[in-house]
Amino acid sequence: MPPGPKSARPPEPAALADRIREIDRLLPQTQCRRCGFDGCRPYAEALARNSTALNRCPPGGSVTISALARLLDRPVQPLDPQCGREQPRRVARIDNDTCIGCTKCILACPVDAIVGAPRHQHHVLADRCTGCDLCLPPCPVDCISMVELPASWSQAEAQRGRRHHRSRLARLQALAAKTRARPGPGTTATATTTGAGAIAARDPIQVMSIPSEKSRRLAAIMARARSGPAR
Repeated sequence: MPPGPKSARPPEPAALADRIREIDRLLPQTQCRRCGFDGCRPYAEALARNSTALNRCPPGGSVTISALARLLDRPVQPLDPQCGREQPRRVARIDNDTCIGCTKCILACPVDAIVGAPRHQHHVLADRCTGCDLCLPPCPVDCISMVELPASWSQAEAQRGRRHHRSRLARLQALAAKTRARPGPGTTATATTTGAGAIAARDPIQVMSIPSEKSRRLAAIMARARSGPAR
């Protein structure tokens, strides 16, 4: 668990939800997990409860740290180097001559910014990509690179990143509920809950282990790509 401050009392329960929303609005919504949490919202929740430090967001950098310090009435701290370093805005790019169509990057993307089908080339939707780097580790052939962009990450893009990430999480939660309600052949409801459904609810990156969800998600992503970029 990321280290947190030793003082400061968390808000009363009635005010906690508002404080979480205020903090979440200040975060860049790249969903990169460099802070040690599973996305910007979980980090905001920990900050609201005073259980973590405010200097753990490399994409937000010094600007976000200063904004969080003002909101939370805490001292400004330099970015924690264990979380990474501040960098210019970047987006992922796939080398189509090298891509083998394994779909691992698609399943790792927290905002559905990568499209493709098994054993076919994949492509990045640049207007969706948050530059989170989560697609890099699972790629077995290292065909993904990060390209710097001249424009900085805007508030409108942060809002869009939040919306896309929440949509993805809601879909995975619905999948987990559906899996619990419909045990597969030879399984019980309890076994399913601790199997595929639990995987989807625990870590979306591992959802590749559910064949039906893999096929459904790829079809939905391809349909969205054909209809044009989503805003």
